[in-house]
Amino acid sequence: MNNEKTLFAQRLITAMQAKGYDPKPSILEREFNLRHNGKPVTLYGVRKWLLGMSMPSSDKLLTLAKWLDVPPEELAFEKDIKKAIAQREARWQQDIGYKDKDIVDAFLALPPSHKKVIRDMIVALSQKI
Repeated sequence: MNNEKTLFAQRLITAMQAKGYDPKPSILEREFNLRHNGKPVTLYGVRKWLLGMSMPSSDKLLTLAKWLDVPPEELAFEKDIKKAIAQREARWQQDIGYKDKDIVDAFLALPPSHKKVIRDMIVALSQKI
């Protein structure tokens, strides 16, 4: 069981780095809590995830997977996460035009609190009425 937690920690660190984040507890805590609708996690809690001392519950795992753009099963279970990330990045390069890339760059330059507002608005607009 302990090995499972260690492997999860490695996959979490890899996924954070692939998205351009330093795998630090303070960064993970901030970014996770901006996106999770449930009870916020503590700095100590996410530190345990990164050190392989514990694993998140399923609802928290879904939030992590969505944020890091990794299928939850790849984050939770031993799979080739680097290959999956490379495939998504290749698809991204093919499917997005230059105007959309400018919008994404502007979005990425926003502070985290503004990103959350934009993210929530996009989700609300994309839901079926």
